[in-house]
Amino acid sequence: MTSASSAWRAEFFAAVASPLAKEPGRVALAVAGIALGVALGVAVHLINGSAQAEFSRAMHGLAGEADVVIRGPRAGFTEEVFPRVARLPEVQVASPAVEVEARIAGRRDTLAILGIDPFRAAQVQPALTGDISGQVLELFDPHAILLSTAAAEALGVAPGGTLAVAVGTSTVDLKVVGLLPPESDRQKLGVMDIASAQWTFARLGRLNRLDVRLRAGTDVTAFRAKLESMLPAGVLAMTPDLDAARGASVTRAYRVNLDMLALVALLTGGFLVFATQYLAAHRRRGQLALLRALGITRRSLLLLLVGEGALLGCAGAALGVALGIALAAIGLERFGGDLGAGYFRALTPQLSISPVTLGAFFALGIGAALLGSAAPAWDAARRPLASALKAGDDETETRPNRVWPGMLLLAAGAALPFAPPLSGLPWFGYAAIAALLLGTIMLMPRLMTAIVGRLPAIVGRLPEMRAVPGALAAAQLAGTPRQASISTASIVASFSLMVAMLIMVVSFRDSLDAWLYRMLPADVYVRSSGGGETAFFTPEQQLRIAETKGVARAEFVRSQTVLLARDRPTVVLLARPLRAESAGRTLPLTGPGIVPRDDQPPAVWVSEIAADLYGWRVGDTVRLPIADPPPVFTVAGVWRDYARQTGAIVIDRALYMRLTGDRLANDVALTLAPETTFVQVAAALRERFAAANIEIVPTAELRAASLKTFDRTFAITYGLEAAAVVIGLFGVSVSFSAQALARRREFGMLRHIGMTRRQIGAMLAVEGALVAAIGSGAGLALGFCQSLILIHVVNRQSFHWSMDLTIPWLALAVLTITVVVAAAATSMVSGRRAMSADVVQAVREDW
Repeated sequence: MTSASSAWRAEFFAAVASPLAKEPGRVALAVAGIALGVALGVAVHLINGSAQAEFSRAMHGLAGEADVVIRGPRAGFTEEVFPRVARLPEVQVASPAVEVEARIAGRRDTLAILGIDPFRAAQVQPALTGDISGQVLELFDPHAILLSTAAAEALGVAPGGTLAVAVGTSTVDLKVVGLLPPESDRQKLGVMDIASAQWTFARLGRLNRLDVRLRAGTDVTAFRAKLESMLPAGVLAMTPDLDAARGASVTRAYRVNLDMLALVALLTGGFLVFATQYLAAHRRRGQLALLRALGITRRSLLLLLVGEGALLGCAGAALGVALGIALAAIGLERFGGDLGAGYFRALTPQLSISPVTLGAFFALGIGAALLGSAAPAWDAARRPLASALKAGDDETETRPNRVWPGMLLLAAGAALPFAPPLSGLPWFGYAAIAALLLGTIMLMPRLMTAIVGRLPAIVGRLPEMRAVPGALAAAQLAGTPRQASISTASIVASFSLMVAMLIMVVSFRDSLDAWLYRMLPADVYVRSSGGGETAFFTPEQQLRIAETKGVARAEFVRSQTVLLARDRPTVVLLARPLRAESAGRTLPLTGPGIVPRDDQPPAVWVSEIAADLYGWRVGDTVRLPIADPPPVFTVAGVWRDYARQTGAIVIDRALYMRLTGDRLANDVALTLAPETTFVQVAAALRERFAAANIEIVPTAELRAASLKTFDRTFAITYGLEAAAVVIGLFGVSVSFSAQALARRREFGMLRHIGMTRRQIGAMLAVEGALVAAIGSGAGLALGFCQSLILIHVVNRQSFHWSMDLTIPWLALAVLTITVVVAAAATSMVSGRRAMSADVVQAVREDW
């Protein structure tokens, strides 16, 4: 009994534990695949979580101990609201504030500046004000400002220094009298006395927010309902948590999509484990069969092989978690909390490591490895014992692959895109992409059988392929379609997702380029101080611009924000010259528009985002809080907008000025007179505005800058795509390496009958190229289908953008050729180890 037990343990070690030590290359690549997928997921999630936590902390810091936050549009609301609210019996203290996004003179940076009443803010926002008692008198200086440490470092200004900000086309010098408390260090923020801020930034009589702390025992919900009847249109009362969630909602879709992209690499790593474990089990089928003969049950064998996958998953997940933390730290330092998207420019978040997040991704890594090893383990455990003990190929010994699971998944992938979003996110779109991928993988054995069975006949008709290596390669694939399908799993997984992302990104970029040509038809664009809330042109300055020599036509645009719902971000209101009869010629409408009748409210045009968020359709009426009482408008059309991610509404500027009395402008579009150059007009404008801060940009430069911003935003997407392809190539390398080692007897026999090593290498290269070509073809078809879901479902439901489909044929061809060549080279290199053994020994090898 002891002898039998010892033999069983020795055989177990030889069959399960020893191969991991003897095949470090296979183990290293499988671990690397899981590690890379986990690392990307951890890094992206930690960066998103750190930025979100910092944003929430900053929002709660601004609200302090307030129970209710009263907010209006960025243009503000009348300060008469403040005494009416402060006198309510339920209110203990109300702290008014002015918020501006000020442009730093001579730079493209902006700074969030908050004007507060220091005495009232100390009662509501003690963490924001801290102990500034010694700076209060200095803060009452009309040009005094306190900076957070993050703002001071980013702007290179120390206490006692001067900060120049743009107001209109002028520059105002602010004196930095000190630094804010440490609680505000990671937010780029400036604080001024509220009266000084109103005077400096032309906000006299206007407020942006009221932070209200209620008396103990007050029902917050009832108080908010009471406020509704007191507040002017476009001014809403909300809790601090709802205010923070409203701001965070802008980034939610972006964060979720990055998480999904990161999980793509982990999914591809799971397919890598599947390929390596299947081929390893195939190579060791005799050893595993002997274990069965010695008495181990199928269930025990299944658990042993799955346990081997779990070990690989544990190693890969542990390595991936450590690498992910390092990548997250580097990403936060180099790209910020938004990874270059521009959502959190005012924040400098610190890395926040959540043990729950790390544990979840560690479990995901192990889960991916377990799923990848489950099918090979099941196949090895159910293989008939007698046939498994025989030497030779067992390709025909396994049961036929069932078609119905794969077809069912493909049907689900075709149906799920038509489901509506859940909580504003395209979860069914993600599920459809996964279903299509898994369904295609499950059908690959049948597809490979149908294709490779015809290869010998096809190769026979090609003169250049009639040589022995080509014929043998075709015959090998025709005889082992199941192994060939396993080799294509990683290729199909990574290549299809790469193709889908490539088509989506190129389609988006081309649509953006076409949109820029439509939205920027003028020759030159002029902006006061490069933009920002504090930059504008007065009516007198507008007249001077229009009368500049060389300017044939000048169109002025005024942009403001309006707050329409407490649980949604502000919407941008664009006032520009626009007539209902010709709107389709100047706006990229997504469908037919209408011209309101004389008895209908005047026209406005809403962006796709605004239409989706608020359920507006052409012909609907909307009430906009731009006057008192709020006027009603008719939705005359829906237009495509890629610039304003919270929604936009366009109104004719003449109508806007008549309703609001606001005659300021932010941007100017200039059409030049014939024979006039940009240099001439720019020189004339700078002469007229000699001491002013104005930015004059030709249209071509503005378009190029917009596309550069797009590429920077999608830089992380390109990185995640590249990672998925690298993992896929790992899978190709491991698959062909395992197959080559399992075919050493075959190579020895071929050497005995006269084939050279070079010919065998050529045979392997042909096999790799053919398998990669088939996998790439399936990946192209699958990737195209997935790209349609990304374009018309995921992006539409996540960001409410529509775009035109563009197929990058040249890029796809180069990518396909690269994968095929890489697979051929990998196959040939992988065979060198198998061919390095002695010819006689290779033939005599038993198992």
